[in-house]
Amino acid sequence: MSKALPSRSENYSEWYNELVRRADLAENSAVRGCMVIKPYGYSIWEKMQRALDDMFKETGHTNAYFPLFIPKSYLSKEADHVEGFAKECAVVTHYRLKNDPDGKGVVVDPDAKLEEELIVRPTSETVIWSTYKNWIQSYRDLPLLINQWANVVRWEMRTRLFLRTAEFLWQEGHTAHATAQEAIAETEQMLEVYATFAEEWMAVPVVRGVKTPNERFAGALETYCIEALMQDGKALQAGTSHFLGQNFAKAFDVKFQDRDGKLEHVWGTSWGVSTRLMGALIMAHSDDSGLVLPPKLAPIQVVIVPIFKNEEQLGQLREKADEIRKELKKMGISVKFDDSDANKPGWKFAEYELRGVPVRLAMGMRDLENGTVEVARRDTKTKETVSLEGISTHISNLLDDIQQSIYNKALAFREDNTTKVDTYEEFKAVLDGKAGFVLAHWDGTPETEERIKEETKATIRCIPLNAPVEKGTCILTGKPSSRRVVFARSY
Repeated sequence: MSKALPSRSENYSEWYNELVRRADLAENSAVRGCMVIKPYGYSIWEKMQRALDDMFKETGHTNAYFPLFIPKSYLSKEADHVEGFAKECAVVTHYRLKNDPDGKGVVVDPDAKLEEELIVRPTSETVIWSTYKNWIQSYRDLPLLINQWANVVRWEMRTRLFLRTAEFLWQEGHTAHATAQEAIAETEQMLEVYATFAEEWMAVPVVRGVKTPNERFAGALETYCIEALMQDGKALQAGTSHFLGQNFAKAFDVKFQDRDGKLEHVWGTSWGVSTRLMGALIMAHSDDSGLVLPPKLAPIQVVIVPIFKNEEQLGQLREKADEIRKELKKMGISVKFDDSDANKPGWKFAEYELRGVPVRLAMGMRDLENGTVEVARRDTKTKETVSLEGISTHISNLLDDIQQSIYNKALAFREDNTTKVDTYEEFKAVLDGKAGFVLAHWDGTPETEERIKEETKATIRCIPLNAPVEKGTCILTGKPSSRRVVFARSY
């Protein structure tokens, strides 16, 4: 049996890396900074994708696909945007290789230099808005509600599987509207879609808020975000939705004729979540024994492990397991019957615990005689003996209960690790001791925000949308402030 995982309390970072590797979610690739998402990890991502895609379509969006390469000149058109991404861009300069005259493999053909360099997309605003210019002429073409599922490249030197890799998978929505109000409503609607997905599917409670100007997306007028708290007390940005104003429409001259025949620039939004959500899922719920997956996103929701001595016993157990499997399948529940004889039941129990399978059924000959089965739940590690009569309904209810209880546990953790502070000393003490979300007053200036970040490594995660108006004074400068913001150290 493999050795135990490192514990979260001793080395959270090593625990995370080992868990991702051992649970067969992903591994580092031969290309530095990039990852291979393995089948088990990818099947979780597929479930996330499917749920989100349905939510996008329910809100009127359709999928399209745009090029991976962006002409360099496009990035120059929106000044803030290029400045925000310039240091992370991978650049294509040539289009051909040739055999090395010295016989050492292949070399770049110097005669094959591109007239204009191409950028491997770090995000697609520029190439999409250049396309929208041809798609939008009149108010009848609006709103234009497009999403794409794609990969992007942002050159990262310090990487961590799922959380920060040079290439990652994501979706990016890009919409165009006739008015600012419609675009803002879209931005807020998509933030709510992300928050609903995080809470109802991932079982991760999130704070909805807006970013400060310092932390805003490059080229946006307003960035809305959802922030989640991980078990080590660090924050993780789990999704963003941007109100772009008319910045990109003006940069790419995207105009429409309104109802009065006047030419106007359209109003834009963009919004996205990435495979970073996989990191959030792992870090928010898992324990020292392995993954804890919310049932809605678990590739295998129920595993049945037979305990047998010979083929005859296995045959009888398989028959009963097949009945259970068929009933559960009808209810849309995914089941695996593990009858392999390569490993003992104890090994299998540990393996499915590591992989976060929500419910495990263990069944031996005595269970068959008694008409019972042992049911173990992954989240609390509790076991009970249950009658086979009505077992499928019992399991269906149990999965609902596990989904809710994982969320409740994460919510209780966040509440226990959210602290109000009124002085800078108190602020630093909480960050270095308890960590978590710190609610504090800030004077609203980028200078103060920057200084706090430099001195404490904590950033303003967001200005919560539901923050009550409350008079106070900035923890650093003592200047007046009208509401608390959320500070934390982050990933």
